Amino acid sequence: MAYTVKILDIFSLTHDVKQLKVEKPKGYDFIPGQATEVAINQSGWRDEKRPFTFTSLPSDEHLEFVIKSYRDHEGVTKKIDELIAGEELILDDAWGAIQYHGKGTFIAGGAGITPFISIFRDLASKGETTGNRLIFANKTGKDVVLEGYFQELLGDQFTSILSDEKIPGHEHGLINMEFLKKHISDFSQNFYICGPDKMVSDLSESLKFLGADPDGITFEK
Repeated sequence: MAYTVKILDIFSLTHDVKQLKVEKPKGYDFIPGQATEVAINQSGWRDEKRPFTFTSLPSDEHLEFVIKSYRDHEGVTKKIDELIAGEELILDDAWGAIQYHGKGTFIAGGAGITPFISIFRDLASKGETTGNRLIFANKTGKDVVLEGYFQELLGDQFTSILSDEKIPGHEHGLINMEFLKKHISDFSQNFYICGPDKMVSDLSESLKFLGADPDGITFEK
C-alpha cells in the first residue's frame, strides 16, 4: 500500500546526511530496524523508489529517516537533499530482516548505521542498552553520524573506527579479523551487521571463522 506524507522538518546531521521528519499515516506501524520504499511525490520521480530505514520509534507521532546524499550523480538521494519542508514523499509498508533478538554487538559501516539508530533509541526508551555494543566504521571523522548521541548512550561500549583519518578518540583502520580478535572476547553473542554488501559478507565470514553462530548473525539478506 502507498502512503503520501508531507515533510515536516529537515536538518543536517553531517556534511552529507540529513534527518527528515515526516507525517505518519494513521495506523502505520514498523519494528525498530525495519525500512520502507520511498519515492518523491513529483513528476518523473514517483516510480523511483529507494529503501530507507526508519530512525524514529514506532510510538512516535511522526516518522523519521536519516538519509545520506550522493551528490555526485543525479539520483534519488541528491533530489531528496534538495527537498524542503512541505514537499511530499510516497511510502510503502514496512519490511526488513534487521530486528533486535537480544544483547550483542552491532557493527555498522557508513549509512549502515540507520537501522541501528531506531533499535538503540528503542532500547534506550526501555532502559535496556546495557550489554549491547556498537562498532561504527567510517572514512573520516566528519562522516560519523550521531557520534555524540552514541557516546553519551553507550560510553565505552561505542567504538568509532576511521579508515582514512587518524583522530584521537577513534580507532584507525578497517574492521578486519585482527580488529575483531582484539576487541571481541565472546563470539557466542548476537551480532548485527549493516553496511556495504562486501563488508557484510566479509564480516559474516570472519565472525563465523572466529566461532560465531551463523544463526546469531543478523543482516539484511
